[in-house]
Amino acid sequence: MEESDYEQKREKAKSIYDAHRTVYSPYFKDQIVFNSDGFHHLRYSARRERNKEEQVLKFTLLPLGIRIIGTATTLQEYRKILSPVGDRSPRDGSIKMKMVEWWGLIAIFVEHDIKVRVVLRKVGDGNVHFWSVMPYAKLKGNRKMFTEGIEDD
Repeated sequence: MEESDYEQKREKAKSIYDAHRTVYSPYFKDQIVFNSDGFHHLRYSARRERNKEEQVLKFTLLPLGIRIIGTATTLQEYRKILSPVGDRSPRDGSIKMKMVEWWGLIAIFVEHDIKVRVVLRKVGDGNVHFWSVMPYAKLKGNRKMFTEGIEDD
């Protein structure tokens, strides 16, 4: 991938991200925050930069992820763990621990032939914020999706 193509896609995703400082979630009945942590996580994982192709995929899925947050009324995934947060203390090397929660919202976009997962996160008593977006599965083969009349089958 050309560096200029990557930069263009990153800048477009950043402008979309910045235009949505919050999005109302019908599931949470509250605003989901789009802070710098979420955009950073689209580019980095475990303090390492993701490869350019993976970043561009996440940038491309961002508008679909925003749609999911704004329309999803059911939850598909949930996880809660005590996790280290922040950097090590220079004094004694310890790391603060906080309760971290993750929620997964999933939607199928028939027009794009893709299933997409959005991950939201909350650290301690903070706000629920956007954390990531990724393909959940590509719809392949002759899978038929019903949008009406399913109760007759």
